[in-house]
Amino acid sequence: MALFKKRTAGKPGEWYYCLAHHKVEEGPECPAKDRFGPYTSREEAEHAMEIARERNEEWETDPRWHDTPAAEREED
Repeated sequence: MALFKKRTAGKPGEWYYCLAHHKVEEGPECPAKDRFGPYTSREEAEHAMEIARERNEEWETDPRWHDTPAAEREED
């Protein structure tokens, strides 16, 4: 007997952005490795790539993630 059931259909109101098909889907239609989400609305999922770009920019410029002091990084 399996310990965990494989969920094949999403919950109503869960939205994902499929990276393989470049489309928004309600519930997980594609494998987890190919999607971002869940999002609370279709509109939010439509902006998944923009949200990811913004988060990446925040992380790349966050001094807490760098071992080198900011002054030394700017000189390079």
